[in-house]
Amino acid sequence: MSERPFPWERNYPPGLPWDIAVPRETIPAMLGSTIARYGADIALEYRDARISFTDLGRAISDVAKGLITLGLRRGDRVALYLPNTPAHPFGFFGALSAGLVVVHLSPLDAERELIHKLHDSGARVLVCTNLGAMLAMALKLLDAGHIDRLIVADDAQYGPIAGMAHPPVPQHDARIITIDALRAIGRNSEADLPLTDPDDLALLQYTGGTTGLPKGAMHTHATLRASVAIYAAFFDGQGRFPPGERFRAICVLPLFHIYALVVLLLLQLSRGSTLMLRLKFDAETTLRDIEINRASYFPGVPTMWIALANIADLDKRDLSSLKLVGSGGAPLPVEIGLRFERLTGMRLGGGWGMTETASAGTGNLLDGIFKHGSAGMPLPRIKLDVVALDDPTRVLPYGETGEIRIKSPNLFKGYWQNPEENAKTFVDGHFLTGDIGLIDQDGMVFLVDRKKDMILSGGFNVYPTQIEQAIYEHPGVAEVIVVGIPDDYRGQSAKAFITLKPAAPAFDIGELREFLTDKLGRHEMPVALEIRDALPKTSVGKFSRKELAAEALVHHQQQSVSQER
Repeated sequence: MSERPFPWERNYPPGLPWDIAVPRETIPAMLGSTIARYGADIALEYRDARISFTDLGRAISDVAKGLITLGLRRGDRVALYLPNTPAHPFGFFGALSAGLVVVHLSPLDAERELIHKLHDSGARVLVCTNLGAMLAMALKLLDAGHIDRLIVADDAQYGPIAGMAHPPVPQHDARIITIDALRAIGRNSEADLPLTDPDDLALLQYTGGTTGLPKGAMHTHATLRASVAIYAAFFDGQGRFPPGERFRAICVLPLFHIYALVVLLLLQLSRGSTLMLRLKFDAETTLRDIEINRASYFPGVPTMWIALANIADLDKRDLSSLKLVGSGGAPLPVEIGLRFERLTGMRLGGGWGMTETASAGTGNLLDGIFKHGSAGMPLPRIKLDVVALDDPTRVLPYGETGEIRIKSPNLFKGYWQNPEENAKTFVDGHFLTGDIGLIDQDGMVFLVDRKKDMILSGGFNVYPTQIEQAIYEHPGVAEVIVVGIPDDYRGQSAKAFITLKPAAPAFDIGELREFLTDKLGRHEMPVALEIRDALPKTSVGKFSRKELAAEALVHHQQQSVSQER
């Protein structure tokens, strides 16, 4: 592959350079400028609460000084075990302002996973809420000695919420403090906030653990700030909106995930946008946010867009307030993207990014070149190329399929305390992503699949995502996941798990294979089909191929044991 100019640069609009300047500043410094500029404007909406940028700034300062007064020092790790409530931005920006390192925990993590992340990171202080079962789990971690101190945000102050309890926060336990009490300590403290450097570690963001125990991706203030600058330049440089356009953004993507953290919490707040914090996704609630609350920006994951697409009267709903939409986290089915483009006149083009890239990687232009099924083109300052699967030092020509690698200022600094993994994934200063794909002559990136998900069938490489895209063309299919299952003859074969659209008739594997005859090769044809009421999803709403693959393997092993008897 050639050096600059890269082929994608030819397709950038005139106002969008590739070699943008990336500010050298910390995340608190970035947000501080926004708070000073937009003070009285609303930063956060949560249920009936409205929190201005000024109020957000006060909360951040209080929390930061409170954490320092508790004895935490620059570089210490603090775990955030929080859904999308105001406590998350209070805790996240407060910790960074105190020179601390944030460790994100998912409210849907199993206990074993929580313990692993706490022990691996060394976080001894945990911030949680008393919403649902989270406080009970946090208390269990505290009593078992996995943490020393618990900070609890009392969600009851925002009023009752249907179907979710607010257990009382334990009193008279020196190990436990409410976030309001912490803020009071900070407000009355004379502690000085430490001077932080852009190269200081800011975040340990754990990967999904698809290849074993979760690994902590190390992001500095500089790598996070670079992602914000890259996204801002990409959208502002296209000329669709005035520079720095502010949005009313639906924030239902979980802030403990890198995608929402960067494109919503960091990018949108830095622009002075309003985040409409939502605890969980519901298609009708999202439509009400658009129709009634006049949301202008909704970034989602494909499962959310699929759920919206399956609403019967979607074409009669008022989507006119939307100015910008986006999909990320996983490949977007082409049929879903086409439907929303017809309804809104906007491209629902997906992009590609990773925990390790602080989300930013590729994106589709709002206007200009567009290819269905593509993840778009590399964003400014991001260099992508493709290397051979059997030799990560051999760069392949444009149009050939291999492993995608990346070099960019938003790239993480490696995995926390994991030199073996770092040695395997960093080659010649580039990061090997584990994604299989190609870059065409126009600079458009096409993702084939994850390297670990590839099915080896009779000597052929078979990619589940390609099979899924073909199955989505079936008029009765709502959702699909394809996994590899053991095959005594071929080594592996494909199995499809699907859910049906309302009132759609069921069909068997023979009928599915007949439908796919002109869409897939013989080696790609699924050999098994299972229709389910629902498909498993991860904590961030992605389809969980890993869960179904493990289930299919157990089923195969049980069958083998039965046959031996």
